[in-house]
This record gives sequence, C-alpha cells and structure tokens, in this order.
Amino acid sequence: MSNKLLVVNDLKVYFSVRDRQQKFWEKPHQLKAVNGINLQLKQGEVLGIVGESGCGKSTLARALIGLVSSTDGKIIWMGKEINPNDQRMMNIVRKDMQMIFQDPLASLNPRMTVGDIIAEPLKTHHKHLSKAEIKGRVEAIMAKVGLLPNLINRYPHEFSGGQCQRIGIARALILEPKVIICDEPVSALDVSIQAQVINLLKSLQKEMDLSLIFIAHDLAVVKHISDRVMVMYLGNVVEEGSKYEVYHNTRHPYTKALMSAVPIADPDASKNNQIIYLMGDLPSPIHPPSGCVFRTRCPSVMEKCSEIKPNLEFVNEDSMHQVACLLEK
Repeated sequence: MSNKLLVVNDLKVYFSVRDRQQKFWEKPHQLKAVNGINLQLKQGEVLGIVGESGCGKSTLARALIGLVSSTDGKIIWMGKEINPNDQRMMNIVRKDMQMIFQDPLASLNPRMTVGDIIAEPLKTHHKHLSKAEIKGRVEAIMAKVGLLPNLINRYPHEFSGGQCQRIGIARALILEPKVIICDEPVSALDVSIQAQVINLLKSLQKEMDLSLIFIAHDLAVVKHISDRVMVMYLGNVVEEGSKYEVYHNTRHPYTKALMSAVPIADPDASKNNQIIYLMGDLPSPIHPPSGCVFRTRCPSVMEKCSEIKPNLEFVNEDSMHQVACLLEK
C-alpha cells in the first residue's frame, strides 16, 4: 500500500475578473491564481511551500481543503479521487485534513469561548460524545499545545496573538487528523513567539506522526521545519526537491534570488553574500508573461524564454530535485 496521503495532479484555480473598462457583454478575464500544480504528500512528511505574496500559495491551500473552488485537476486523498467542490464529500475529508490560518485572532469566533471553539469540530464530526467526554478532550489538547485548561471559559480577545494561534492549533488537532495545512501560521506573530509556535508544531508533528503542508515567506523557517520544499511563482511551481537539494543545490534563478535575501547571522559570511535584486513588480496573473512566467524579472533571461514555457523536470535521474527553467536544457 502506498504511503502517499495526498496526490494533486494539474490543479488549476481560475477566477473571473472584470475591469472597469469592460462592457457587460464582454467576456471577463481569467485570473490564473493556481496554474497546473502537481504535488505529493507522504505520511509523516512536511512539505514547505514558499514564494512572494501573490504567487498562489494560500489559494492552493484553500483549494486543497475545499474553501475555494478548483477549476480543473485531480485531488487524490488516500488513494481515492475527491471533488473539493462537493461540500458533502469535503465534510468527510475534513476529519483527516485540517487547517491553521494566518491571522490567529481573525480565525476565531469572538462570541465563543475557547472551549467551544476547540470543541466545535468534535460536535460536528463526533456527535455521539457526551459533554463530559468533549470537555475532557478539549482540556487534554489545550495542555498539549501549552494552554492552561482553566482558561477554557475565556474569550479570544483575552489572549495574546501567540496564545490565539495555539488555540487555532488545538482546534486543528482535536480530531487527530492525518494532514494539517498551515497557511503562514507565524507571519502575524513577533519573532520570539514565532520560534515557540514553530517548535510546538515540529514537536507535535513528530509526536502525532502528522503530515504538514507549511506555507511561509520566511525561508529560514521553512528550512527548519520542512522535509521537502516547493517554490511557487505566479501560480506555477518553479523548483521542488528535498530541503537539502533546494537550499544547497539551488537551480532556478528565482529561488537563488530568494535564498540570497535570507539574513545570515555570521558577520563574516554575510560579507560574501551577494544579494540578487529582482527588477520590477510581480506581473499580473490576469495577463501573465508568455513563455516562462519569470522571464520579465529574470537576470539570466534568454530570447527563447518568451516563446517556450519550461516544464518542471528532474535535474538528473538519481535525484527527486525538479526545476522549470530553460537554463537547465
């Protein structure tokens, strides 16, 4: 039996967008937020997804769990194809696939107590449990994420940002899922609190044998927690491989630019670090560049880059490292 929990084939998420100059009878533009993504997630694995704002990371995460509708592609969950647009089917899948959101306070209902927030998934998926059983499970998971059980009757506004994120983690873990999708779970927190939450997620992942899809801007954070790394740009995957391959054998010009911007603690090493500055802004996903989507900002652009869209291909036969760049041809 395969240990692949989640397999995604050619997933696309397009949105219809009208600009102010369009007439009502004209066909709307298509915003290609996710444009043909393939990924695999194994039992107990952590897949890190990085890329700048607007590259489609969060849209991909929401499409996987059915919070936004996918336009095309296949999602195979535990060997069975699922339809993320079928809410009845996704209600069953969500027992094993949960999500932690970026803004900890905004993701919690301000009118519900912490106990009710954490218990809500149990009340939805395990209606046979008694009130005492639910309370016992809630208090146990609160203790596991570092929250005192006597805080069970307090409201979200009484907690700090880091504590609110711990509440969100507890809510995601209460059903003992197989996969948790973490959508930039530490970007809204202070640096010291970020480290605490990351270490908590890492320890819980090992203890409960969880599979994580971890989305972040900070490459240092992704390196710390991930087994494999996927780099996205304008709705496309430009590089993917093991943590070691992506960080120490970087191949795509975009990934190299991201790596060069990572702060280095060693003053001597930082002197030799040459930052690669990308010219211009991220192109519009409504009107993406022809050929390679990165060509308008690439320092190594060639004439053929405007004509040919590179496919994600393996660097060599002995590696799982993949890159989508014509420089590799």
